[in-house]
Amino acid sequence: MTTPSTVSSAPPARLALASGHVFHGTAFGATGRGILAVAEVVFNTAMCGYQESLTDPSYTGQILVQTFPLIGNYGVNADDVESRKVQVAGFVVRELARRHSNFRATDSLAAYLAAQGVLGLTGIDTRALTRLLRSGGSIAGVLTDRADLTDADLVARAKAAPSMAGQNLVPTVGCTSGFTWAQTLGDWAMTATPTGARRFRVLTLDCGAKANILRNLTQRGCEVRVVPHDTSASEILRLYHAGEIDGLFISNGPGDPAAVHATIQTLRDVLDQPADLVPPTFGICLGHQLLALAVGGTTYKLKFGHRGANQPILNNALGKVEITSQNHGFAVDAASIEAVGGVPTHTHLNDGTLAGFRLKDKPVFSVQYHPEASPGPHDAAYLFDQFVQAMRDRAEVRAAVAAR
Repeated sequence: MTTPSTVSSAPPARLALASGHVFHGTAFGATGRGILAVAEVVFNTAMCGYQESLTDPSYTGQILVQTFPLIGNYGVNADDVESRKVQVAGFVVRELARRHSNFRATDSLAAYLAAQGVLGLTGIDTRALTRLLRSGGSIAGVLTDRADLTDADLVARAKAAPSMAGQNLVPTVGCTSGFTWAQTLGDWAMTATPTGARRFRVLTLDCGAKANILRNLTQRGCEVRVVPHDTSASEILRLYHAGEIDGLFISNGPGDPAAVHATIQTLRDVLDQPADLVPPTFGICLGHQLLALAVGGTTYKLKFGHRGANQPILNNALGKVEITSQNHGFAVDAASIEAVGGVPTHTHLNDGTLAGFRLKDKPVFSVQYHPEASPGPHDAAYLFDQFVQAMRDRAEVRAAVAAR
């Protein structure tokens, strides 16, 4: 059992919204550094998994509010991270746990945010804040522990903040040079890594990929090569035609999908090939949105987004419901996908939005949610198997053609 952490001696902090609302509480994490975090304010309904959320690149440019009232009780550790650093601009909770206790914990949440240079706010009514965001939609806000600015100053800065719509944040989180990913799920795996079978080679366009997505691919025996999001279509097709890769994966990421022009054009050029020349392709979250845009679909900004670990998704073909983890503020228009010949495969049961689609004549599919997370706990893991099977099917066809 750890000793209690105190927040009573910490300075006051505020969250000011562009709507004019100001929430007063207590600072924790990177206090006393003059931090002024200006970002979109969003909420997550999960009861746990705060470290995974904090390090999810899809939260770049956002101040994250946890709706569950007590956060930090199990501390943090070096394993439960989705990227190399904390990605959120700020963190807001109702109550920061005074103790953390877990056999895997290496530090407290407050100490972790302090080391990462991220400011937190505790002691506010997160229920009232969430009601504002649900009724008015996600909105820009300013989080700070600076005392030299008035509430009116902070509200004015929030009002002047740019909208998330139109922002391309992918270059700030994706890799700038290629690398090979080798880590598997380890002790968290449901099955052993395949041995003796062919290892399918997956090229991953890194738009801000979560580590657990890559772990799920390697767990299934894939060789995972991660490359920058703006890798050209000609390079992707060269690798595929030369037999150096077996499939293409497009990762999650932050910002407005319609603003990621380079990757949309890359995918458009790849998918515009004859069906037998298109690599088996799988997209998750932002990857799903980019694929939709590449085939002629449209996206739009959701009022307050889907962020949580209990989101129900209907598999349209099987009539089964999956409990999923989600983190996105934009969605694909279902009618636009059907208009270009796509097939909706999954539907969000809370609001009826499109949660997945496939192409009729090419081995391309995607989902809006996160099958690598485990709220179900493994309801959606079959999607990775489906991707591997698509690569296996294509490899068998290519081998048969080559043998003629």
